[in-house]
Amino acid sequence: MTEAIVGYARVSSAGQSLDVQRDKLKGFGCTRIFSEKRSGRQADSRPELQACLQFVRDGDTLVISRLDRMARSILDLSKIADLLKKKGVTLKVLDQAIDTSTSEGMLMFSLLGAFAQFENDIRAERQTDGIAKAKEKGVTFGRKRALTPEQCKRIRTLREEERFSVPQLAERFNVGPATIYRALQEST
Repeated sequence: MTEAIVGYARVSSAGQSLDVQRDKLKGFGCTRIFSEKRSGRQADSRPELQACLQFVRDGDTLVISRLDRMARSILDLSKIADLLKKKGVTLKVLDQAIDTSTSEGMLMFSLLGAFAQFENDIRAERQTDGIAKAKEKGVTFGRKRALTPEQCKRIRTLREEERFSVPQLAERFNVGPATIYRALQEST
């Protein structure tokens, strides 16, 4: 059985193009390229990556253009590296000149994986800080409330004084029963 050079390409969104990565992989000599347009957050949720990892065999070389095309977390990267090692597959990362068949390549692979995780963690912290700052300024997140405070007050009045049932209130205010129950609980 001959050893294959297999490529994997990924972009995060439908608006991005895979052409640059595919060209690099073809230029390196990849005979088979798996590619997809999906977020890189979790390796398990990328069917083409999973198919690629199943496809490669002992002696094959898996080629990617950049390390972040394969994984964004150190956990995913570590799992993939372990799987490739068990299968006897070498990983080559073109833009970062990583070749896991050498000890220097393994060191660089581990270091860059750690930096990618660090960058991801910092991005998440900035996002959390931004959300907290927006909330301080009164920005509300999520879906718009179905009922105004005045409507909630009116619902409580109709329920207590006029003995409307929850289904009657839901129909009258054109909302679901759960929304009525929430409106009634907010007063207590």
